[in-house]
Formats: sequence, structure tokens, C-alpha cells
Amino acid sequence: MYIVIVGGGSVGYYLCQALLKEGHEVLVLDRDSAKCERFGDEMGSVCISGDGCEVSTLSDAGVGRADVFIATTNEDEDNLVSCQVAKHKFKVPRTIARVNNPKNEEIFKKLGIDCTIGVTNLILKHIEEELPAHPLTHLLMMVEEGAELVEVRLEKNSRAINKAVKDIKVPKDSILGLLIRNGEKPKVLTTDVVLKINDRIIALTSMENEADLRKALVG
Repeated sequence: MYIVIVGGGSVGYYLCQALLKEGHEVLVLDRDSAKCERFGDEMGSVCISGDGCEVSTLSDAGVGRADVFIATTNEDEDNLVSCQVAKHKFKVPRTIARVNNPKNEEIFKKLGIDCTIGVTNLILKHIEEELPAHPLTHLLMMVEEGAELVEVRLEKNSRAINKAVKDIKVPKDSILGLLIRNGEKPKVLTTDVVLKINDRIIALTSMENEADLRKALVG
């Protein structure tokens, strides 16, 4: 595949390196000519100096034949603009953007970016994985669909303790799917199950209703 990357910082550098090893044709665009020299010294002619938001630069880079366009700068506005130009002007089939501010992910989605990578959310996910006592852990985030898969752990002060599933008012678009209980095999949650301390619930919810789901189960 031919892949164009906007941004020659650390993310763009290591991404380019990895994609080249996998046998892809890669071109990096960056305004800083010094960064391009670094690419040239270490990986050959894979980087050109230019503004990835400008049509002329993207045209010179042959973006019209790109299979994937990736924007990895630390400026959300630049990432959004360059991806939009690539998608709507050059008809690139797949656009991927780094999102530094989590509040901007919904904007990127509404404006047609195919895939967003939320740096902050990725870091939070790894932190949660290292803290098993954390009441809510993100297992899978489906940004394009506006949904996520989460694991909720019920501690001694959790609101849902000693309640049947049918008596818990979960928010709209939220589904309590699987129960993981110590010493037992995971099972599908039915409405008559009474929840206990240390139960772990796998739930599907919309991103906008995550806080309400946490409130209903944890408090």
C-alpha cells in the first residue's frame, strides 16, 4: 500500500519505520526540513518538506494515489484539515488522525475522518489496566460508532450491590452483558441475577452515557 503520513515527529518517525519494515511504500510530510534530513539519513528518500494542509503539497506528494492518509502532528486543527483535504479533494479511501484533545474526537467523527486515535484515552486505558481496583475499565472504544465496551467492578459501596439486574435503571443504549464472579465461569446476565461484592460486569454503552452507567452501578 501507498501510505502518506503528515508529521515527522516521534509518532510519524516510528510509524514510518514500522510500515517500511512491513513492505509498504511510505511518504512523510513535515514543515521542518531538519526533520526531513533525519529521515533521509536513516531511511532514505521517504520525507519531503512541506505543509500537509496545503493542496499543492499534497498534490506533489501524490496523495491522489494513496491508500491510507495519516495525520500525526501535535496540532488537532492541522490533523483535521489535512485529513479533510486528502479525503474530499484527493479521494483517499482511508484517513486516520491523531487526536490530542479528547473533546475533539466527536468533531473529527462528524466531519468524516474515518478513524481517530485519541492519545489521552489510550494512556488512560493503560493506566486503568494497571489498577485492577479501578471501578470502570475501558476494554474497547469504537469511536466511529460512538460506543464502548467497559468492565465495571462492584465494590462494597457500589450502588448495585444486593440488587437484581431488573431493578437497576441503566441508561438508554447501555447493555449489561456478562457477569464475571469469583470462582465461577463467566455467564450471561439475566434480569433475575442478584449482584454481589466483587462482581465484574462487562457492559456495552454509548460514550455519552458512560457516566450514567457508572452512576447506576457504582454510585
